[in-house]
Amino acid sequence: MTNLSVFIVEDDPMVLEVNKGFLNQMTGFQLVGEASSGKEALQQIYLLQPNLILLDMFLPDMTGMDLFLKLRSDRIPADIILITAARDAPTVREAIRLGAVDYLIKPFRFERFQKALQGYYRTSKNTPISSTLKQEDVDQWLGHTEDGISLPKGLNDMTMKQIIEGLIAANAAITSELLAQNVGMARVTVRKYLAFLANKGKVHIDLKYGTVGRPTKYYSLR
Repeated sequence: MTNLSVFIVEDDPMVLEVNKGFLNQMTGFQLVGEASSGKEALQQIYLLQPNLILLDMFLPDMTGMDLFLKLRSDRIPADIILITAARDAPTVREAIRLGAVDYLIKPFRFERFQKALQGYYRTSKNTPISSTLKQEDVDQWLGHTEDGISLPKGLNDMTMKQIIEGLIAANAAITSELLAQNVGMARVTVRKYLAFLANKGKVHIDLKYGTVGRPTKYYSLR
């Protein structure tokens, strides 16, 4: 597979250099352009048509979310990873609903950057290129492979997807109560899915003890 083209939108020169340095350590990717403002980014992205955009949320002339919405409304076929200090739950949820590939909260280490791009590379590599798809092609594209998670009666794919995306967006171990609040579901529902994921070895549980009472469970994706 040829290198995937990457465009970086970042107005902080120091952060830009860090991200470029991280990207240079990755195989399978090629930096094709960079911009420090939304207007400049739009002009170059329309011209270069990159595979992947690393997008900062705070820009001098518009927000990263405004740029995201503009690219989506114009049907620009580029995937987006948000790299930002914005960590409020509504912003994270909106980014995920818009189809962000990943959400990296500053500051982050190279290992997290690497994980995001390697995951994107694997997904891109598995994307069907045929104009006519079989159900098996769609299932593989969406990750519904034989090695994936087979859900029992009472659990559904859409809810599972929302919970997994909520765990990803948290970017840290999280309680079932806070996860339920973030994804807008009942706590009993979230706990049922988390228990299933833990049983399948997909979720790690940390027990944290307070001064009194039972320990609090914190969940994170393996």
